Amino acid sequence: MIVIREFAIRDLDDMVELMRDLGYPVSGSRMRKRMEIIGSDPACATLIAELDGEVAGMAGLRLLYGYEFDGPVVQISALVTKAKHRGLGAGKALIRHAEQWARERGAVALVLASGNRPEREAAHRFYRHMGFSVTGLRFWKKL
Repeated sequence: MIVIREFAIRDLDDMVELMRDLGYPVSGSRMRKRMEIIGSDPACATLIAELDGEVAGMAGLRLLYGYEFDGPVVQISALVTKAKHRGLGAGKALIRHAEQWARERGAVALVLASGNRPEREAAHRFYRHMGFSVTGLRFWKKL
């Protein structure tokens, strides 16, 4: 059974593992600082997917306002399931809960960015299956 709930500090080691799986390795102390900041922002939420009592995945959400449309959108800033739990419904449950969280805040859309590396192709198929469309490119400049 999949349960979706808010992040709790006991999930910190799992978050470190999930970020590594997503391609963003981080230490436990740095992840703790990130989660303290994110957790203090009411425009953010971190959803945890549990499968049979084990953390299976997470979704990071941000409520944003844009110049190009009326109403806010919710950005899925991170979405990942552990490799051994992929294909079991955790990702789908996280997206459904993200949609609910977004609707409760009056959002008009969900948006996300995903790398265009070959290892992301399965994720892209999943996003399309969940109703997302490709609308552009993301550019990045490190400061």
